[in-house]
Amino acid sequence: MKPQQRSLVNWTSQKWRTASGKPSLKTGERYLPSAAFKGLSRSEIAATNAAKRKGMKAGKQFVKQPKSIARKTAAYR
Repeated sequence: MKPQQRSLVNWTSQKWRTASGKPSLKTGERYLPSAAFKGLSRSEIAATNAAKRKGMKAGKQFVKQPKSIARKTAAYR
């Protein structure tokens, strides 16, 4: 198995969710691995969700996270 394939297997085996546990399309929240939520403060979760909601209102499906939060959550993916 190639490293990219192993990475994908690990990625799909993680438990991904929103902060509230509700569907992202209804709440506008970001999906992240459960472990990533444990590594973020409430204000960081609020900031990433605000960025996601802003992008969704603009019609975007994929919205980048704020850079400081992206660096923190990258370790969990």
